Amino acid sequence: MLDSGRMGTSLAGKVALVAGATRGAGRGIAVQLGAAGATVYVTGRTTTTQRSEMNRPETIEETAALVDEAGGHGIPVRVDHLVPSEVSSLVTRIRRDQGHLHVLVNDVWGAEIEWDKSVWESCLETGLHTLRLAVDTHAITSHYALPLLIEQPGGLVVEVTDGTDEYNAAHYRVSFFYDLAKASVNRMAFALAHELKPHGATAVSLTPGWLRSEAMLDAHGVTEANWRAAIAHAPHFAISESPAFVGRAVAALAQDPGVARWNGQSLSSGQLARVYGFTDLDGSRPDAWRYVPEVQDAGRPADVTGYR
Repeated sequence: MLDSGRMGTSLAGKVALVAGATRGAGRGIAVQLGAAGATVYVTGRTTTTQRSEMNRPETIEETAALVDEAGGHGIPVRVDHLVPSEVSSLVTRIRRDQGHLHVLVNDVWGAEIEWDKSVWESCLETGLHTLRLAVDTHAITSHYALPLLIEQPGGLVVEVTDGTDEYNAAHYRVSFFYDLAKASVNRMAFALAHELKPHGATAVSLTPGWLRSEAMLDAHGVTEANWRAAIAHAPHFAISESPAFVGRAVAALAQDPGVARWNGQSLSSGQLARVYGFTDLDGSRPDAWRYVPEVQDAGRPADVTGYR
């Protein structure tokens, strides 16, 4: 359970924007903010009538319905966060309809990953597009949304990335463009923290562990219901976590009246679970960013004992 000494009772009356909530971490975050009672604007490019370049079946309407089912109010809005006018229109709509914005989650990604490619081996067009999707979208969204968020003190900005600052600083991540993208998002939170502090707002970067996103489950030929079957061919998958886990991390931060103590920090879902006491759907607390360097990278046999 959550630490009642630090947590508010709910997010009822609070307004959140989860940019990039079609699937994966974004969907998990939107749903858990809804479970805490928030009104959640759910944005992305894939709707019931139009798919993004990712060509995945998940839609923003599905995410909004899940927010409603969890107890919140989900509002799907199709937005391409690379198009400034669309983001500006979104924020104008939130201002008109709600009057406030309390939580901004920048989770836009939607990029093709080229695995283990040097900068000269990578497709330059794909690599530069990755940077635009992973970095430009976050900057554009912050540019338009933060003036509304800082109108009241206590606002929270969460930059969702892959890997903590500490881990990424010492490890090459996947490819030149992927590595650069994820490091940039961590740095964005650091910069935003300095800009938001005088306005009484907080910015953090947050990473899930080995995320059981819809695409990851498909890649391993499993579902959320039987995900452990993938451990047979990918033993370290035992440390994986559902999108709800990182969602509960964001909900915990958003409910914490002392959230400013985290300003500018690089956080992980497993780390925050130890602080706030929430669990994953199965009641465990997977701590991937301790497990990965201490077990997986160290070449030790897969064993999650003491890590979840």
